[in-house]
Amino acid sequence: MGFVQVAITLIIIMLLVKPVGGYLVKVFQQEKTGLDRVFGPVERLIYRLIGVRENEAMGWKAYLGAVLLSNFVMMLMLYLVLRLQGHLPLNPDGVGNMGAAQAFNTAASFITNTNWQSYSGENGLSYLSQLLAITFPMFTSAATGFAVAIAFIRGLVGRQDNLGNFYVDLVRGITRIFLPLSFIVALFLVFQGIPQTFQGAVDVTTLEGAKQTITRGLVASLESIKHIGTNGGGWFGTNAAHPFENPTPITNVVHIVCMMLLPTALVYAFGLMVKNKKQGWAVFAAMGLIFLVMLSIVFVSEYKGVTALDAAGLHGNMEGKEVRFGAAQSALFTAVTTAATTGSVNNMHESLTPMGGFVPLAEMMLNNVFGGKGVGLLNGLLYLILSVFICGLMVGRTPEFLGKKIEGKEVKLAAIALLIHPFLILAPTALALATPAAVSSISNGGMHGLTEVLYAFASGAANNGSAFAGLNANTDFYNVGIGLVMLFGRYISMIAMLAIAGSLAMKRVVPVTTGTLRTNTPLFTGILIMIILVIGALTFFPSLALGPIAEHLAMPK
Repeated sequence: MGFVQVAITLIIIMLLVKPVGGYLVKVFQQEKTGLDRVFGPVERLIYRLIGVRENEAMGWKAYLGAVLLSNFVMMLMLYLVLRLQGHLPLNPDGVGNMGAAQAFNTAASFITNTNWQSYSGENGLSYLSQLLAITFPMFTSAATGFAVAIAFIRGLVGRQDNLGNFYVDLVRGITRIFLPLSFIVALFLVFQGIPQTFQGAVDVTTLEGAKQTITRGLVASLESIKHIGTNGGGWFGTNAAHPFENPTPITNVVHIVCMMLLPTALVYAFGLMVKNKKQGWAVFAAMGLIFLVMLSIVFVSEYKGVTALDAAGLHGNMEGKEVRFGAAQSALFTAVTTAATTGSVNNMHESLTPMGGFVPLAEMMLNNVFGGKGVGLLNGLLYLILSVFICGLMVGRTPEFLGKKIEGKEVKLAAIALLIHPFLILAPTALALATPAAVSSISNGGMHGLTEVLYAFASGAANNGSAFAGLNANTDFYNVGIGLVMLFGRYISMIAMLAIAGSLAMKRVVPVTTGTLRTNTPLFTGILIMIILVIGALTFFPSLALGPIAEHLAMPK
């Protein structure tokens, strides 16, 4: 039955890929969608208010400048709200101001679509902070990633340094994609029993006669954009394991579908926008096959369990999992939330078997398995550019992709974007393990403790936001360190990819000949997968061998 549940969920996702992908193309190519009368006047009003000319094009430098400037201003606003929340309205539970280091970490987390939390949502934030510093950037960060991905695609097929208008892409992404989808999903979640209220906590008497304080809030609206925008984070500390965030198996499936909906559809939309559906499906196949391998590992590992559980007469690993979801939906949620860089969790990843915990860690290290809104596609295309370059060298021809020559400048920029990711994971992990104050935050010794720290920085660098738990990350070292990792992990790759897009946009299209390397074939898909895995293995295998792999091998057989 567990296999059937997983299969049905994946089939639902696949059925939505083409229609949603086609809609995304219409939105960003400004084609008529049938809803222009609804969205058009609202968008024109927004453009007028912010002083944007709808038809004004931007080169890659102007586009990048708009991305960085808007995100910096919004991050500053988030920081101020968190630092002053104790003095601001909509604070029925009397939550105090957030500390400087934690406010920096949280602002960096939510502006970068990471949504890492070193606080417990129901106790650490006022309702105003949940709205302005959490839910609001869930829309803007998701739309920013989408806009950058669309700009890069325009560079691939363009004939001049014109990547569109960032502010127009941002607004259309929010008004025509994220807001409508979030509204529909939020209504369904309320129907399933998720709270949506401004009223504060309520004191109740349990069946045993004990007193209990139950926290409520605007949970449904946060949960909808949290998963549709692959944001992660949670109103409650236990995230999607909490019955107020994820009360039923149906809401669990809705959360999974929402996480995968736009990342998978965007890959298909990429094929449509470059007018080469086979190319889109080739990238989709590479990402999909890696995802299925990872899903199989965590699925089998959690169903098989470990020797100690078998000895106790318990078959399979249910530690840290909710009974209402079971091992199958927990394993699928684990694979999806790190493949789509969401970071939402419906089970505790630290309680997974060693090889089950290996999967979310490995997916974040590869940083390209579908990925979040737009950035995941960009990471996949980075590997594709590198694959084209390597294959071109092997056959003695100038590497080409979609008729554009891949030359030294593009390869250097792609290399920078690819190498910064492992550096941001491994260097801070080494620093943390060499710092006594940082080591004292680890709750488990040995191999498991190493994995806790490695997971935290991998989550920040991949803009995922999930936690391995067991690590006290609410210290100045981790708040500042992970905050910087999140910012560098997000924006360095964006800068490199927009620079590549600007370079490619200025190049003329080279005619296809019999000697042209075709990048839309099953053979190239296989090459792409192998290069992704080889680069990942060479970079991260030593650290993984000291963490989850060593823990698995050390377990009694």
